[in-house]
Amino acid sequence: MWRIRHDHNHAQPHQAYDEFSLVLDPDVYEPLPDDWLIGITDVVSSTAAIRSGRYEDVNYAGASVIAALGNAWGSFDFPFVFRGDGAAFALPPHGIMAATSALRQVASFARSDLDLTLRIGLLTVREIRNSGRDVRIARYAASEKATYAMFAGGGLKWAEQQIKSGRYLVKPGRYATKPDLAGLSCDWTPFPSQRGEILSLLVEPSDHISPEVFAALGKRVLAVFDAAPRQSHPLPGGVPLSGESGKHVDAKGWSEVAANSDFRKFDDGLRLTLDCTPEQIDRVEAILVPARARGEINFGLHRQSHALMTCLVPSDRPDSHLHFLDGMGGGYARAAEMMEAGALDDVQHHAR
Repeated sequence: MWRIRHDHNHAQPHQAYDEFSLVLDPDVYEPLPDDWLIGITDVVSSTAAIRSGRYEDVNYAGASVIAALGNAWGSFDFPFVFRGDGAAFALPPHGIMAATSALRQVASFARSDLDLTLRIGLLTVREIRNSGRDVRIARYAASEKATYAMFAGGGLKWAEQQIKSGRYLVKPGRYATKPDLAGLSCDWTPFPSQRGEILSLLVEPSDHISPEVFAALGKRVLAVFDAAPRQSHPLPGGVPLSGESGKHVDAKGWSEVAANSDFRKFDDGLRLTLDCTPEQIDRVEAILVPARARGEINFGLHRQSHALMTCLVPSDRPDSHLHFLDGMGGGYARAAEMMEAGALDDVQHHAR
């Protein structure tokens, strides 16, 4: 497992936390070494693709770099996060060839096979730190078998903004081979909400808020969702109908799928996909709207009828199968759009 040691080849915080609210605590995060690489991908014009019904393609393109890199690297033992229309990962410096190659391959694949443009970027943790941001990681054990990386320090968000503005881009290769996407699938049909709405929620701290104040606010938000059955998990409790592949999963297998899913994560802010009632959403908005007015946070949310699941069965550890969740109606991409509009409103408001 990825350990933070300064032999530069491994990065693993010493402990995995199995209670999600603990990942809001800044003390559980450890800095990545300066020379580590950060890779970021995102689908250009993802909301337009989603509006035309291509949400599964967008999620598949988003998760593709995780599969391609793990298969090329020979291990999925590196920190990564799925973000709906893209992903981010960290790799030690000797992984530069694998990272560059995987990024080029998935961009070429997205263009040729999915008719999507995937923006790809790569930079070092040192370059992020020079901007005044940081990249720190913690481990969250979603189950005994599935551990996800959580990222803090504002570094990924800054890097993504830089890449979107044209810096740190990886030039597409002329002769990119096909990426090895073995283990990556989206066979399941979308899952309808059982409680009213599938909510995609992003909550990010403002630059000047203390991590402790943000943690307290985040815990209030999580408490609203945790009070519901199964902590507002977006996957049904019973075994659903099988996906397009016709594969069947028994009750034990399905409970493992649900347990190994990433419906809650911390990626420079809270990133949640939940099945909840309209009343829960109202209660959370009543916490978030005043906090945004105080300049402590920004947030974006999107309501939809179904959740989507993209699955990754790592070749090196098939029992630690991972399940990436997003909302079907635009999910994180639409929530991010709302958050960007809110940030713009704030800028215009202060300019008046």
